[in-house]
Amino acid sequence: MRKLVQAWLLAAALAGAAHGQDAAPPRVTVMATRDPVDKSYRKMVAGMQRFEREHALAPQATLRFELLPRLPTTRLAGITLRVAGDTVSLPVPVAPDHTFTLELNAQALKEDAALVASSKTSTLTWRARVRSPGVPAGMRRLGDLRLECRVGVQAGLLSNNDQLFAWLGELLTDAERVCATPQGNYLFFSERPLFAITLHDGARSAALPFDLLYAGGTQTPATLPFCDCQVLLDRSFYAPLWDHGWSDDTLLELSYQDDPPGAADIAVAADHRSTQQMRAALGPASVIRFDSGYQLWRYRYPSLRPAKEGEAQYADFVILFGPDGMARKARLSERL
Repeated sequence: MRKLVQAWLLAAALAGAAHGQDAAPPRVTVMATRDPVDKSYRKMVAGMQRFEREHALAPQATLRFELLPRLPTTRLAGITLRVAGDTVSLPVPVAPDHTFTLELNAQALKEDAALVASSKTSTLTWRARVRSPGVPAGMRRLGDLRLECRVGVQAGLLSNNDQLFAWLGELLTDAERVCATPQGNYLFFSERPLFAITLHDGARSAALPFDLLYAGGTQTPATLPFCDCQVLLDRSFYAPLWDHGWSDDTLLELSYQDDPPGAADIAVAADHRSTQQMRAALGPASVIRFDSGYQLWRYRYPSLRPAKEGEAQYADFVILFGPDGMARKARLSERL
């Protein structure tokens, strides 16, 4: 690692940047406070109808719904679903990848039926799954994600305790607030643990800000049990759904923790490879620890980009350490 990088980062650490004094404004993350009710069939159908109304966001895409684990003990293999009303009971086939579709049934709509899983609903995270053909492996299309969010909110895939958190109602049910503002809180999940995400739109590319990874990086052992991301923290991310400077055809390139270092990554010098060596050289970092034993260290340093008057602008130096405490790879959000 170049001495210049070390000097910049050490100065930033000593200035307190690594302790988060200049952290970005907090992001609202909706968290359930008790077992949510079984999913409403009417709301799920309303989500399907919204998919058709706003199909222009992803004209060639298909819609499925997806089950994801919410607890460490969740087992998705063999899970079954059914639509259950007063007189109607309809089995819902679940594919090996834990996705499913719903058929329209007038009687189920009339009876305000529920979608019931064989596993307690509190053990599951539910999401819409919108996929356009031709998207390369390891990438997601932004228009697909925009439509996923709108469908997911309309379908009632987020839930909260009405008695204790009624004030969160609009954040859970209003797609414009959830999906079309910078304060939006709709989490997406990758297939494998993430290291970084890069956006590509024609000739324009940019790294997704670190604050949009890992549920905003704000979760603690006390709050994780109330987050959809409880066992998926290292796979969770927000997307810039609200920023129409990025077209619907923007591709999000996902870099995974188990990928070898890529062109955007930087080498870590031998005398900085361990957590002890890094701490001795650069001081304390902001740390996110995962159940896998991996951890991400974040240092902040002054950005060279123009900042708004009176505001400091920072960039990030992020290091991925393995369970053995040795650095796997690192990345600068801005080159020094």
